[in-house]
Amino acid sequence: MKKWILASLLSSAALTASAQDTQCLEQKYDAYVDASIVWYQDLTQMITQQQPQLQSVSDWFLNGRKNHFEFNRQAVHYFLKNSPEKVATDSGIESWLRLDQAQIKQLSQRNDLLGKAAALTYSDRQSQPHQDNYQLRSALADLLSHPQQIDTALTRYNTSIADIEATQCP
Repeated sequence: MKKWILASLLSSAALTASAQDTQCLEQKYDAYVDASIVWYQDLTQMITQQQPQLQSVSDWFLNGRKNHFEFNRQAVHYFLKNSPEKVATDSGIESWLRLDQAQIKQLSQRNDLLGKAAALTYSDRQSQPHQDNYQLRSALADLLSHPQQIDTALTRYNTSIADIEATQCP
């Protein structure tokens, strides 16, 4: 009887530690997603301040990035709980999740939050680009080639990522 109680306590402690590990990893990835979305918001805001005529395509682009990152958030949360081997937590946080188009398409068939998020990002990837996509890409390339213009936003993003990467989960 005492062995059974001890085994139950040890098992319970292991499950609690595992749940805490998962929660920490989820929070770490959430911080990465949030920092990434802010980075793209900053970039699109800078572009539209310089070139207001690109507001529509900037909104389209930012929405696609948000869909991409929100899908990744849902996928990482799901896989950490259900198939942790599919999340490469030993890699840099930007590389935790590696899914190809076929896998995203398969996930998009699900009838839950993950499926809905996958459907949005899959649809984004399959859709026609915005008519002003080339102009936006050119504006992004130009903006990124002038580090002094993006210094504040880039420093904020890099600091966030460094802090996130420094987070140690048990």
